[in-house]
Amino acid sequence: MILWFVGPSVLIVWAVFTSPSADYRFVAAGSLLPLLELPFGEPRLLHSVMGAVVVLAAVMLGASGRRIVQRQLLGLPIGMLLHLVLDGAWTDDRAFWWPFLGRSWSTSELPELGRGGLSVLLELAGAGACWWGYRRFRLDEPERRALFLRTGRVGRDVSR
Repeated sequence: MILWFVGPSVLIVWAVFTSPSADYRFVAAGSLLPLLELPFGEPRLLHSVMGAVVVLAAVMLGASGRRIVQRQLLGLPIGMLLHLVLDGAWTDDRAFWWPFLGRSWSTSELPELGRGGLSVLLELAGAGACWWGYRRFRLDEPERRALFLRTGRVGRDVSR
């Protein structure tokens, strides 16, 4: 499941902030970061609110004094939080609120692994969201696509 996290995350951030200067590449990357836990089969740090908070702190402290870099990297924790929403991660209290409800990891199956055929429907919905964003941001135009790939930004005129 990749498109289910990337497409809706980018569109949600665009709809909420309507910012042409946001770097949507980092939002997309952040929405995929929790998938690094797939080899464990169970949720760990990246499927908790604490994981996004740690990444947020690292971005703010690591890029201290470099406001543009901070703004660019801020998409990572935002994408991670949107992954938790789109994944329904809050349904596993022990994983979602780790370490506040106990320091041991949850033994539940990762939400991405337990959906069966629903995963196909979600991935199709994500593909639809990606297609809608592609058309809305007019990425079929070579110069807009080049701008997006180089900077992660969309044109100011599509933000209205």
